[in-house]
Amino acid sequence: MTIHEFGNENKPVVVLIHPALVMWDYFEYVIPLLEDRYHLIIPALPGYDEEMPGDFTGVEKIASELADRLIKNGHTEIACVYGCSMGGAIVTKLLADNRIKPRSAVIDGGITPYQLPWIATRLIAVRDFLMVSMGKLGGIRLLEKAFTSDEYSEEDLRYIEKVLKFVSAKTIWRTFESCNNYDMPKEINTDCRHLEYWYARTEEKARKWDILYIKNHLPKTVFRVFEEIGHGGLAALKPGLLASELCRAIGDESNE
Repeated sequence: MTIHEFGNENKPVVVLIHPALVMWDYFEYVIPLLEDRYHLIIPALPGYDEEMPGDFTGVEKIASELADRLIKNGHTEIACVYGCSMGGAIVTKLLADNRIKPRSAVIDGGITPYQLPWIATRLIAVRDFLMVSMGKLGGIRLLEKAFTSDEYSEEDLRYIEKVLKFVSAKTIWRTFESCNNYDMPKEINTDCRHLEYWYARTEEKARKWDILYIKNHLPKTVFRVFEEIGHGGLAALKPGLLASELCRAIGDESNE
């Protein structure tokens, strides 16, 4: 796992974890807005790391490895850990493991384990795998149909097309299979002081079970709904809003 760092090392640490089907540079528009105020740590997740070829390993293993790296490097005081979609699943697992103690955490459209029979979860994974694989094979025209909740530019679609070309079929399968079924304790005990779950109004139905899971397992969570944006769209389309909302969640709004 390659770790990218930006900003003053003496500033509070903020960890940013990217979603699936993109790379760590998903945060390229957010970095300039935050690096003067925070020490940004952005992992390039296995399977989505051009510098370190390989396959996606799984939510549990990535959360454990990331915690190991943070602890080894002395990052025990973390202002915030943020994760989007797949990254949100990793944040959820980090909170459950409770090895790192972020003061705040943000799960943005994060995926939680399905509370369904084993065969049903695998059928859903097969469906998602086939949908993404069609985009991998069919190129930008199929991607235009798949990414319709936001108005992505052709450059954005070309970027996703580039990622799909280098990620393996094994990575695509493991991403969906793991994010939908990662192991979690029945009771989550975390020392995180402030937790937020974000989701877009347009994905409210799709995130229904994830929202319910968070309400049941992390009842002190604050929920925030964003209008006029789709799943995972903040970093690419509204980086200023993402930056200001992170500062607010951390309790530092002085950069606005």
